Amino acid sequence: MSPDPPLGLTAVKILVLGSGAREHGIVHALAREGVHQLYAAPGNPGIGELAELHQVDLTSGPMVALLARRLKADLVVIGPEAPLIDGVADSLRAAKILCFGPSAAAARLEGSKAFAKQIMEAAGVPTAGAVAAATPAQAAAALDRFGAPYVVKNDGLAAGKGVVVTDSREAALDHAQACFDAGSTVVIEEYLDGPEVSLFCVTDGHTVVPLAPAQDFKRAADDDQGPNTGGMGAYSPLPWAPPDLTGQVLDLVARPVVTEMARRGHRFQGLLYCGLALTSQGLKVVEFNARFGDPETQAVLARLETPLSGLLADAAAGRLEQTRPLIWTEEAAVTVVIAAQNYPGTPVTGGVISGLGQANAIPGVYVLQAGTALDDADRLVAAGGRVLSVVGLGPTLAAARDRAYAGARAIHLEGSHYRTDIALRAALA
Repeated sequence: MSPDPPLGLTAVKILVLGSGAREHGIVHALAREGVHQLYAAPGNPGIGELAELHQVDLTSGPMVALLARRLKADLVVIGPEAPLIDGVADSLRAAKILCFGPSAAAARLEGSKAFAKQIMEAAGVPTAGAVAAATPAQAAAALDRFGAPYVVKNDGLAAGKGVVVTDSREAALDHAQACFDAGSTVVIEEYLDGPEVSLFCVTDGHTVVPLAPAQDFKRAADDDQGPNTGGMGAYSPLPWAPPDLTGQVLDLVARPVVTEMARRGHRFQGLLYCGLALTSQGLKVVEFNARFGDPETQAVLARLETPLSGLLADAAAGRLEQTRPLIWTEEAAVTVVIAAQNYPGTPVTGGVISGLGQANAIPGVYVLQAGTALDDADRLVAAGGRVLSVVGLGPTLAAARDRAYAGARAIHLEGSHYRTDIALRAALA
């Protein structure tokens, strides 16, 4: 594929892997460009309105490469973390297919929290003190070392729900034991005070291009109550954040990590998600992910005016130094996640979803699908825990909130729930 012109200026074939609201948000952003042939695997009914859907084993690199070859895809965008950990990007690059997503070796930044800590230590990146534990005795000693609130993290992938933050030593030990019973180890960290921020950084392994900061909401209920989830909402921009936040993250976190990974021969080429805490002692890293985050992606990409296809292709082709400064709308974006009954426990599936047409008809509102499917009567039904992401755009955070919640109220799914305080404090500030 010729390096010029950028994908954002020409019609190409793009395959997006994944089936959640994150992937729907990516496809939605690509579809706004109006020139591409879009494919998704496996996708969902909402994605299917914008892209041609295909079935493939997402963790099989050879099968994904075969599908990409058959579709003559110019670019493959890997959405979820599991295919990255399993080396799908390696298979695509071996087949000479342009791919946005890091190698399996680079994706260890997300796949192993202990490895991420090693990289941060080597790169001099500020982060919480941490101890890896493989036995109950080691876990207990680490908990006593740091004290409450206790932070216990599954060392491997846990779909955004492998972290417990609690004042109860017993609950912390129980979570550690559950991880041990599942064959994993844990990382126990000191608690970081202060608000959390997410910053996505697109990188080709050398140049780093930051996107707009966002904040997400992990707890299931209002006022940060209830169990941890994969994320119940997000918003961008952050009017309360320090004006030099992005510069700090680039200088103290993203660039040093990308440099250290390259030094080790693990070039990180894709999306480096920096989960950060703005503590009383300064900026510190909470976690890294190796892909776009959900639900922050839904809010961040809603505001991006630069063609997403060109940005991702430039990263995949190793030419980000040619990328022009990104253009962002002045509007704010708020994402509200509608979850199925009993989420994040065992969600109730099969319930009929209605009202999407009314929600999408509200100015400044669109609905992205996640855990959805079509039943035998061709009705849209819940098929997972986080079912929908309602995105509202407005001239202010308050206006964006109003629109997002108007969209959420228009939708009906028996027993579903959503937080009512997404971006509330920031909008009132």
